[in-house]
Amino acid sequence: MSGFSAEWLALREPVDHRSVSTTVRDAVREWIGPRQCIDIVDLGCGSGSNLRGLAPYLAPAQRWRLVDWDLALLDHARRAISEWADDCESAADSLTVRAAEKEINVSFEQADLMQDYARVLDKPAGLVTAAAFFDLVSPAWIADFCAALAQRHLPLYTVLTYNGEEAWTPAHGKDAAVLAAFHAHQHSDKGFGPAAGPDAISALRNALEARGYTVIAGESPWQMDRADASLIAELAAGTAQAAVESGQVNESTAAEWLAARRNADTCRIGHVDLFARPS
Repeated sequence: MSGFSAEWLALREPVDHRSVSTTVRDAVREWIGPRQCIDIVDLGCGSGSNLRGLAPYLAPAQRWRLVDWDLALLDHARRAISEWADDCESAADSLTVRAAEKEINVSFEQADLMQDYARVLDKPAGLVTAAAFFDLVSPAWIADFCAALAQRHLPLYTVLTYNGEEAWTPAHGKDAAVLAAFHAHQHSDKGFGPAAGPDAISALRNALEARGYTVIAGESPWQMDRADASLIAELAAGTAQAAVESGQVNESTAAEWLAARRNADTCRIGHVDLFARPS
């Protein structure tokens, strides 16, 4: 999978956390119910942001297994979780932290999820999670992954999957052309075959419901304004670069759009959260 920098992940973390669908998160909490402990495996964990965002809402005791291919990000996740915690005990291959009145054991695992997701799922898990992940993988991978989930009767809670909806203000004449080019780039190969991009939630939902899962989905859009100027500027730059790389817009068009968009008044980027539990 294409890498993401720790700096970009840190910049987006606050808006990620405030954007999560409370409706879907509440459904997960209701499913957990009175259980005092839960095992969670987080796919494509990056800097560990998903743990920091979700752990305060889950069971009193949690065992998280953070999985990523990027060893540098796994190291960064370990440091970031240690700094986030109220208290931390460190072992060679794990952390035990106390935060938000929870006791959380965290282990870190390097794995190539293109090839090794079945092995990852074979280890103890009560809940599979991911954030901003499934739009990067292919529809074929999603179908195979959902079959593996169903074989193991595992629930899935995924947040912040891009759905293709964007709105920037004020409007710009190149918005539609750049968005179409960006979507073309979203469908390019990120290491898992041609990516699902904005079609990921539909692919997930169809694959899971076909296997008898009950699926709850809710919107989790980024809503940004001038207070989020740094994130808007970085997002605009990344979008313009991807649009050029798609070959559907030229550099001058992208540059014109970027000059306006890096100082946009507001920006709304559509995402969807999903919780799926087996029958």
